[in-house]
Amino acid sequence: MAPELTWGLPVILYLFLAGVGAGAVTVSSSVLLRGGGGGFGGGHFTLARYGALIGPIPVMLGTFLIVFELGRPFRMMNLFKVINLSPMNIGSWVLLLFIFLSLFYALAFLPSFLPRLERLSSRLAPVREALAWINVPLGIGVAIYTGVMLGAMPARPLWNSPILALLFLISALSTGVATIILARTLFHRKAASSDVEHGYHQGTYLLTASDLMLIGFELMVIFLFVMFAHLTIGNVKYAVSIILPGGDMATMFWVWVVLVGLLLPGLAELIYVVPKLLYHRDYAAPKAIEIAVSIAVLIGGFMLRYVIVVAGQVTGPVGL
Repeated sequence: MAPELTWGLPVILYLFLAGVGAGAVTVSSSVLLRGGGGGFGGGHFTLARYGALIGPIPVMLGTFLIVFELGRPFRMMNLFKVINLSPMNIGSWVLLLFIFLSLFYALAFLPSFLPRLERLSSRLAPVREALAWINVPLGIGVAIYTGVMLGAMPARPLWNSPILALLFLISALSTGVATIILARTLFHRKAASSDVEHGYHQGTYLLTASDLMLIGFELMVIFLFVMFAHLTIGNVKYAVSIILPGGDMATMFWVWVVLVGLLLPGLAELIYVVPKLLYHRDYAAPKAIEIAVSIAVLIGGFMLRYVIVVAGQVTGPVGL
């Protein structure tokens, strides 16, 4: 008899959407704080605005899904009546603070859309910067929490790894970058100023280069995650065998997560980043490539969480 899956698609979507939103806001805040001094030129504000406006939406949607999936949503409020050191309680407070502050951060960008509110937008610059400083650690905290929430269950050996939280963090940042690049590619209108337009391309190049670096880190962390479990005797070694060659979910993991979500996007980004990095040529990735790479990264991020959540349940629970 196949084991029953207690956590299904709503929980998987929560882990994915919370990671995407937290990653987008964290990257947006980092871009805003670095500004032109970080090499983003005049386009840094627009790139930061994309992440700021998009970020809170998936986090709120994912939170809505998991609250109603767990049942009796009003009982979830009990988590906020006390403050203790349990992962669920700390994570709930971090998530709540992140939702509110990321919403304020997004609202601080809205006046910049209307020319008549340009003065108000300028006055909000210190507010945006202050919120950005807070949102960076909060966003990282939310991204890590999605892994800690699983890792805090020792009865599920595949999840009970100290590397899982790091893996989810890097994946969240990568999908956050992909979301900003995708939004920038779909909605960008060419600026009248050549300096601003150059800043857009420079900013996109730096985000793409950052994503390439994150993909490299994620591949390394996946290797460490698999090797840590494989070199451990007992239940953990048995659990990770489900995604190793010959395992029931090996094809899904190595094709959709590693190949489609990491290797192919990484190779595509490498083709356009290297000429700029080594030979100082203009970065000129076609829009179709940027869209395809961003979508592939997002698919890989979702499939990573799908495989981890399902595999962890199929191979557990075990006795303590």
